[in-house]
Amino acid sequence: MSLHRPRRLRTTAAMRGLVAETRMDPAQLVLPMFVADGIDAPRPISSMPGVVNHTLESLRVAAREAVDAGVGGLMLFGVPRPEDKDATGSCGQQPDGILNRALRLLAEDLGDTTVLMADTCLDEFTDHGHCGVLDDAGRVDNDATLEHYRELALAQARAGAHVVAPSGMMDGQVAAIREALDAEGFTDVAVLAYTAKYASAFYGPFREAVGSSLDGDRRTYQQDPANRTESVRELLADLDEGADMVMVKPAMSYLDIVREVADRSDRPVAAYQISGEYAMICAAAERGWIDREAALDEAVLSIVRAGASIVLTYAAVEIAHRLRLRAGS
Repeated sequence: MSLHRPRRLRTTAAMRGLVAETRMDPAQLVLPMFVADGIDAPRPISSMPGVVNHTLESLRVAAREAVDAGVGGLMLFGVPRPEDKDATGSCGQQPDGILNRALRLLAEDLGDTTVLMADTCLDEFTDHGHCGVLDDAGRVDNDATLEHYRELALAQARAGAHVVAPSGMMDGQVAAIREALDAEGFTDVAVLAYTAKYASAFYGPFREAVGSSLDGDRRTYQQDPANRTESVRELLADLDEGADMVMVKPAMSYLDIVREVADRSDRPVAAYQISGEYAMICAAAERGWIDREAALDEAVLSIVRAGASIVLTYAAVEIAHRLRLRAGS
């Protein structure tokens, strides 16, 4: 009886590269970016090393660098001035709101050389920090919120977004947005559905980044971390409502959900390595406990291996550079 020797296929870097089952490409990476109103220089985000709140001008420079690195898309989040926030997040819908101004600039600069994505949610723009408008009892009103999502998506499409991404986990959000876009002639604007977005403990650094005004939590509309099959129900609803792409968020703590969604979806699957997941790696690396570059590469590889064809990560540009270096391009 011969001895099985799987190690024969691990003997050299060239051999390992030849037989690798999972491959990454810069084009499948999306860089989340924050653009803030009322600042005159990029503002570092203390809990996310290497990530900043951009001015409009620094955003343009960083966006061009990302595109030149081969990153496939940019996801924009707007950070308004505190005094511009209100109960309905109206500044998100205004043509001169910070997010829409940024979209217009990048659309002019970059055209169709990248995929411009916009976060279609109210949480950055509301003075209470929730993803929807509140009723008289202080609860998020799902159906009233959908009307605001329609207007947000239209404002972002008019500003030049290729993709709108409703992240609020409101029931019916994809259908409402698709109907609004089509009615206004934006039939080519795609919808990236935040299909399985969990009420995670790993969003903390993001809330610093957007200056969140959140009072309470979002557990009445984001998914319970204990639930797995519920994500399938959300997926089927989003597909039925016309989602062009679907997303799982967070990614690293929910790789089983990524696999579940990928196995059942006939549309591209994205996964978001969120702020806390990114920050943990950076913090451990700063202490010398792990190799930052290797850990980031491995973490994103694991997300692709789980079934994601698109990965949102704050490390998109540096990973793209490393991938191109290894490929010799």
